[in-house]
Amino acid sequence: MLDNEVYQRMIQQREKMSKSHKKIANYLIENHETAPFLTASKLAKNVQVGEATVIRFAFFLNYKGYPDLQRHLQEALQRKMTSAEVLARTTDENEQTEHVVKEVLSDDIQNLKMTLNQVDPNIFESAVNELVHAERIYIIAYRSATSIGQFLEFYLDLVLQNAELIRQADGVSEHLLDISDKDVVIGLGFSRYTKRTVEVLKYVKQRDAKTIVITDHLMSPLVPYGDLNLISSTEINSFIDSFSAPMSIASALITALTRSEHKNVEKRLKELEGLWDTFDVFYD
Repeated sequence: MLDNEVYQRMIQQREKMSKSHKKIANYLIENHETAPFLTASKLAKNVQVGEATVIRFAFFLNYKGYPDLQRHLQEALQRKMTSAEVLARTTDENEQTEHVVKEVLSDDIQNLKMTLNQVDPNIFESAVNELVHAERIYIIAYRSATSIGQFLEFYLDLVLQNAELIRQADGVSEHLLDISDKDVVIGLGFSRYTKRTVEVLKYVKQRDAKTIVITDHLMSPLVPYGDLNLISSTEINSFIDSFSAPMSIASALITALTRSEHKNVEKRLKELEGLWDTFDVFYD
């Protein structure tokens, strides 16, 4: 495995490295089964260098940033780890839990910063336009990604009345029977990706529907089936994914859409307020 390109870069560039960079390289090589799953902040803590030093190390090796370096390190393992394996490899049994909230929130801040740099404003704007003009909006999101899918469905259907989350994997064929090039499909998926998400996106592309993909990196199997891809960082030092960044993208899509269609949305919301009052929906 150490013959892989990512490790060869470290070995070949070793003489040009600073003392701190050599410490990082040595740690990555010596811990090649666990280090690929560490966030930049956790790796910095383990090596006892600054987080900015870890990020500069990735650029020094000619990667686009730490997430890019991390992806190559993970791919060098040549297989996806199970949730149990990731948990075991990212958990120190002697670590104190009182520091977890600070660690996770710091990682989320980093995820948001990375995502802000990754999202192309032109692609984002095109995604908003596709949603505005769609005849129907279908949302494909399984397992943990369902949480983001439900959020999108609630607000998109609230203001547009044409959004649907496909909840039952076995019922996909019935729901998408009449899909056409006038419809938009939002596909959400993060490592580890579900086969069904990929299969559905492949199918709707064959039916010429427009596709918007929200996923975690450009090597995601969902990306080839996305007309528009919005990449968000989801890394935290845990077996779960952080959804702070993809949820922010979902919020941004809804907000941009409502601003674009503010007159229609305002009229719709006023009508809904009357209905909510009639049925006494909210606590007074």
